[in-house]
Amino acid sequence: MTDIRIRPATDADGDGLAALIAGCFAEYDGCLFDRAAEFPELDAIATHFRDRNGIMWVAEHEGRIVGSVACAPTEEAGTVELFKLYVAREMRGRGLAGTLLRHVLGFARERGATAVRLFTDTRFLDAHRFYERNGFERLGEARPLHDISNSYEYPYRLSLAGER
Repeated sequence: MTDIRIRPATDADGDGLAALIAGCFAEYDGCLFDRAAEFPELDAIATHFRDRNGIMWVAEHEGRIVGSVACAPTEEAGTVELFKLYVAREMRGRGLAGTLLRHVLGFARERGATAVRLFTDTRFLDAHRFYERNGFERLGEARPLHDISNSYEYPYRLSLAGER
């Protein structure tokens, strides 16, 4: 992974992130990417997360964004939410998702959070396995998003309580 650089996102990263997310969505039947309707935050992504007291990181390889993750505190005291963990297909299996996840866990721990939550599309089976391997527990039923892809998302949670 020495050829991949992880850095905080800037507002100028929207197009690169859109390409990454669209590529990941294209791997699933019926999973459509509509930036204008469903991802307007990409127009100023760093500001979007900064305004939520959070941060987004991107992973670059040869000048192209090949991974991303973001997080921000939630309304639930002691909880940080993970957003937009995507890794380009050709970069998978190299530990990049785990490295990005560690950025989120570090952010959460630095803020004294006791849990990290996330929501992931029910179609993203590899993501479910990744989160579960990393200690996340699926909670409850899937929620509908009422989006153009007719998506449903599973809630996941990782307890950080008891860590030192």
